[in-house]
Amino acid sequence: MKQINPEQALHRLAAYCSRAERCVSDVRRKMEAWEIPCEEQSRIIGRLTQEKFLDEGRYCRAFVNDKSKYNHWGAYKIKYELAKKQIPGHLIREALENIDSEENLEQLRLLLEQKRKSIKGKNEFEIRQKLMRFAASRGFSQGEIEKALG
Repeated sequence: MKQINPEQALHRLAAYCSRAERCVSDVRRKMEAWEIPCEEQSRIIGRLTQEKFLDEGRYCRAFVNDKSKYNHWGAYKIKYELAKKQIPGHLIREALENIDSEENLEQLRLLLEQKRKSIKGKNEFEIRQKLMRFAASRGFSQGEIEKALG
């Protein structure tokens, strides 16, 4: 990729951040691809944060909301994905507290109902095990899965 100067990078990243919520690791990955030096990366990130283009807390809340409502992910998967993006733990915990547990449980029930239609098994026990593995892969806790399956 073509190397760009730090001032061009700042303008491009401001536009990139204004299109959708971004986190620092997303922005840093872009700058590394553009071969921006580390000290310049820190300066640019500081400027983007100061001008409110970047806000890890805002990103975290939006990520949790979107993944919970639209992708039907559980808290464990959301937490794992945010940790991969190097979001601080306290921000993750705060954002996860905003998930409505009743709404989340209802989404899991609907998800499992849909999945049950496509699962084949020799008996009810095998089908239940497959549903439990599916829900666990979506990041739901064992307790949530048990409640949803009844």
